[in-house]
Amino acid sequence: MFFHPLGKYILLLIAVFRKPEKWNIYRKEIFREMNSIGVGSVGIIAIISVFLGMVTTVQTAFQLVSDLVPRSIIGSIVRDSTILELSPTISAIVLAGKVGSSISSQIGTMRVTEQIDALEIMGINSPGYLILPKIIAAVVMVPLLVIISVGLSVWGGYLAGTLSGAVTAYDYLTGLTSEFVPFTVTVCMVKSVLFAFIITSVAAYQGFYTNGGALEVGISSTRAVVVSCIMILFSDYVVAQLLL
Repeated sequence: MFFHPLGKYILLLIAVFRKPEKWNIYRKEIFREMNSIGVGSVGIIAIISVFLGMVTTVQTAFQLVSDLVPRSIIGSIVRDSTILELSPTISAIVLAGKVGSSISSQIGTMRVTEQIDALEIMGINSPGYLILPKIIAAVVMVPLLVIISVGLSVWGGYLAGTLSGAVTAYDYLTGLTSEFVPFTVTVCMVKSVLFAFIITSVAAYQGFYTNGGALEVGISSTRAVVVSCIMILFSDYVVAQLLL
């Protein structure tokens, strides 16, 4: 039961990465998807990231009840937890709901209205034309969104810490800059690229093999979000195990 959908998924990816007929058509689609996936998601990512940093700072300060622990450790904890886990993973889960469901419903609607069949009759590689621009756009834009998320989370933590009095601005910035390990940024970027590929490819797979009508399109969109979230969390563990 597991190997049948896995085989269909792999065969779809092989068709997706087949050499395109005309790069000019694909280039237009890539830029359009970059605008939709990247620019269209900046607002929700920004709001979530700021509050994520604020909550992390307040909860960390609440747990540090000992006077023996320097308050600057709050900045270090917020920085490392944001870069390694919170920004890439939470952003990916949010994008799975926003972008993944949109991709799945879009391709699923094209399938049930026989638009994909029309493309195939005209000799167009429909998986490549419909899915490849989305994957490329996501792999480019999601890491940029994660970088924005990291910056805003750290700023949100600074804002919450200084306004609530949990930590002074000097202590927060000291913790933020002390003992920084650059490799954590590499791990963050690896996660974001992998998550971007999972979100787009899984959603496209669910939409591409939709059968039926409008009800099945909705079911495929829901399934795309659920499967993407599970795969994101599983790959998050695998990457952490391999790289850390």
